[in-house]
Amino acid sequence: MGRVCVVGLGYIGLPTAAILAKNGVEVVGVDVNPKHVDAVNAGQLPFVEEGLGEVVADVVAKGLLSAQATTPPAEVYIVSVPTPFREEYKVDTKYIDAATDAIIPQLQGGELLVLESTSPPGTTEHMRDRVLAARPELEGKVDFSHAPERVLPGRMMEEIVTNDRVIGGITPQAAERTRDLYATFCTGELFLTDARTAELSKLAENSFRDVNIAFANELSLICDQLGVNVWELIELANKHPRVNILQPGPGVGGHCIAVDPWFIVSSAPTLSRLIRTAREVNDGKPTWVIDQVHKALAEQPGARVAALGLAFKPDIDDLRESPALNIADQLATELGEDALLVVEPNVPELPARLAGRNIQLVGLDEALAQADLVVLLVDHKEFKELPAERLTGKRVIDTRGTWRDLA
Repeated sequence: MGRVCVVGLGYIGLPTAAILAKNGVEVVGVDVNPKHVDAVNAGQLPFVEEGLGEVVADVVAKGLLSAQATTPPAEVYIVSVPTPFREEYKVDTKYIDAATDAIIPQLQGGELLVLESTSPPGTTEHMRDRVLAARPELEGKVDFSHAPERVLPGRMMEEIVTNDRVIGGITPQAAERTRDLYATFCTGELFLTDARTAELSKLAENSFRDVNIAFANELSLICDQLGVNVWELIELANKHPRVNILQPGPGVGGHCIAVDPWFIVSSAPTLSRLIRTAREVNDGKPTWVIDQVHKALAEQPGARVAALGLAFKPDIDDLRESPALNIADQLATELGEDALLVVEPNVPELPARLAGRNIQLVGLDEALAQADLVVLLVDHKEFKELPAERLTGKRVIDTRGTWRDLA
């Protein structure tokens, strides 16, 4: 296999690097964030992920994984960097381009470049074209493929091994080489296709989820207007053998579902009407939650508000595209001084966009002692385990249905 260089030691890149190293591959991780580099070289994690810390500590101690800021020579490069969107929700390839530009001087011929970053169709070809524009002599001598991740934060170390993978090569040879690479650790099936199909498959998977979540979120709005308990409604509807409605929430976050559908919309704007509408429904749900807070405060002026959770899903510290974070941000703008308390058990300090404002990051006990209105935004285990009597006398807005059975 030779040396593998993983560019980007974030929520996907670091688990990929660690699991490759665990299976005996020499891995060098590259990241522009010195905190990530220093943490990995110390055998530590720069973020929370169940089961990853032990693996990183072990493979670093064995000399199979190291991290640095510059891109070294390698036989295989895995690019796992962010793919944000810009105006009109088109992909911004600046991080992929920067990673590619750092790889280009190291290429000698015979290397495999794998793009893991979730991308619109044609992005892997864009990476190839960028390489060949700078190094035309490498035409036909370097392989390019796309291997989108399919893991759930909080369960990455299990799912990175057991989940099936779709692998798309610009050429059949590239797909086969990538399959051989992922077969070193993946016990799931590895399905080969072309790069564009692999790119679109990941977007389609997350858009499917987004559309189904949007249906649940839209139901919650309808139920609120009609005076129906949405949680009971969904439970009863799901008694049908062919119905499986998901649970509503305060919106949709994370690095995939909140972003990927827009890549389809931008690729085919006149055809993706349902996908666009689902995104708009889910993007609009935080505004509805904020409206519920204002309605409660109108009935109880001067009440202190406790917002429980900032992460985009339970029991992790990942704040990317988090609707809970957006809600806290907006409430901080609209509420008075010291009116907002935030509880997030998985982060040690407020993120930069909330720091220095009229927000206090406190523990759950302090929040419950001081707050009159409690808004549950993320169903972390600490909140699920809360005894009913701790909420006595408080106004509660439960966006997750976690406390619907509490007396």
